[in-house]
Amino acid sequence: MSLKTQITDDMKAAMRAKDKETLGTIRMLTAAIKQVEVDERRELSDADVLTIVTKMIKQRKDAADQYAQADRTDLQQQELSEIVILEKYLPAQLSTEEVTALVHAIIAETGASGMQDMGKVMGLAKAKVAGQADMGVVGQIVKAALS
Repeated sequence: MSLKTQITDDMKAAMRAKDKETLGTIRMLTAAIKQVEVDERRELSDADVLTIVTKMIKQRKDAADQYAQADRTDLQQQELSEIVILEKYLPAQLSTEEVTALVHAIIAETGASGMQDMGKVMGLAKAKVAGQADMGVVGQIVKAALS
């Protein structure tokens, strides 16, 4: 089952269950997917949908941080609950140890020797990780490994 089909099925289930919060979040996700499909005039693959989900989660995290700084816990909780709903469409997340091992394997594979090779390592890491880890964390691990 494709990721788009799973999202549509979950939206139907949320409608039947009258779960307004889940339904609203999934509708927001499907709207973002359809927007990209219309803009690019193509059917999105699961990898493209994963990219959209990851981007939406990052936006929600940033908004939740801003709401926390503004002492708006009600809005912060809404963003955090949307993150929980969106995260179920991501693949299983890699542990820090797995990401570190992957980064060291990429460095050995490419022969990277210093910070000037960070772009090359990050490009390969982004392709291999694909939604399984936060790229900010991956970047920190790559910096530490290349320093």
